[in-house]
Amino acid sequence: MPGKMKNKLIVQKYGGTSIANTKKIKNVAGRIIEYTRRGNKVVAVVSAMGDTTDELVSLAKNINPEASEREMDMLLSTGEQISSSLLAMAIHKQGIESISFTGAQVGIITDTDHTQARILKIETDRIKKELTKGKIVIVAGFQGLSTALEITTLGRGGSDLSAVALAVALKADLCEIYTDVEGIFTADPRIISKARKLKYMGFDEMLELSSRGAQVMHTRAVEVAKKFNIPLHVRGSFTKKEGTIIMKDTPSLEEPVVRGITLDENEAKITLCNVLDKPGIAARVFNELASQDVNVDMIVQNVGRRKTTDISFTVPKKKLTKVLKLSRDLAKRLGSGDVIFDDKIAKVSIIGVGMKSHSGVAAKCFSILAKNKINIDMISTSEISISCVVKKEVGKKALKTLHKEFKLDKIKM
Repeated sequence: MPGKMKNKLIVQKYGGTSIANTKKIKNVAGRIIEYTRRGNKVVAVVSAMGDTTDELVSLAKNINPEASEREMDMLLSTGEQISSSLLAMAIHKQGIESISFTGAQVGIITDTDHTQARILKIETDRIKKELTKGKIVIVAGFQGLSTALEITTLGRGGSDLSAVALAVALKADLCEIYTDVEGIFTADPRIISKARKLKYMGFDEMLELSSRGAQVMHTRAVEVAKKFNIPLHVRGSFTKKEGTIIMKDTPSLEEPVVRGITLDENEAKITLCNVLDKPGIAARVFNELASQDVNVDMIVQNVGRRKTTDISFTVPKKKLTKVLKLSRDLAKRLGSGDVIFDDKIAKVSIIGVGMKSHSGVAAKCFSILAKNKINIDMISTSEISISCVVKKEVGKKALKTLHKEFKLDKIKM
């Protein structure tokens, strides 16, 4: 069992809720020391304490709502630096050698894309040197140093990515992700009390869950873990129970059809009305959005009888103001009609690798929603997922209904 590992190199990541105050920081320090007493070498990656990042963003907006991305990176990177230093102090207090580093100090080198930088390489010599001395190494997550020698951040949730990337670079035996829940559940246990914790989950399923709104793991972190086949153990910070192992091949001979359901209330829908229906228009719309680093999720195009079309798509709600401006400028240049939006939507998604070999899953999903008088606004499918956009006011009802009807409260771990 991962929790009983001895004489291994382990990378651990502790989220903001795990180190939200001094009591919790001391708890994490004790947990890390337990691992080292079994002969393990530990590199711990930490997020900012509690709501620190949100508080820093709020401060910035009060000072300058249009602050540059460079200055936002300078500001937001300080949260993780505080956490790493305090955790090192807590470990020192218990008589164990530890040292904290920023992302830049341990050689996490990124591209120059501020606020959502990508890791190019990690120079591990400094970490290995300190581990050889018998020290516990604490690394500030979510950040790095660009090729232009600027501090960069990896995007919200980027501490997961820091941990997985370090596990790859160090050839760690295991990467543990500690959070405020005990593992990966069939649905958010804060909304559905009967949600079941899963013992194992495949990389592909976890990627779908993350991209469809599950808050437990960062999508880019799962992508890296899958690419380099690094097993992840997602577990709770405040319990010794085993969590969920995310791995390439899960032990089950035959997976249940649906293994998880997510609810995402952080998207908005934008519609470009009466766009000329001719080749190349859709490409122009989405190429322009892509050039401005806008990630589009779901897309629906409705063709009318007068050689015009309505193009609807969803984007992260935090990008709504920016995308509305871009869309209205584009609509003027295309000579199309109004641009309308709806920021009171929710996306509910069902996920499971078993869906690939079972017919009728989509029909059942739509029938369940129809029976409960939940109207579907947009639909998106993949081999292992089905997503439906509904009104936000019925989002939780849709989640609970689908979870019950697909019998996920009875799923075997």
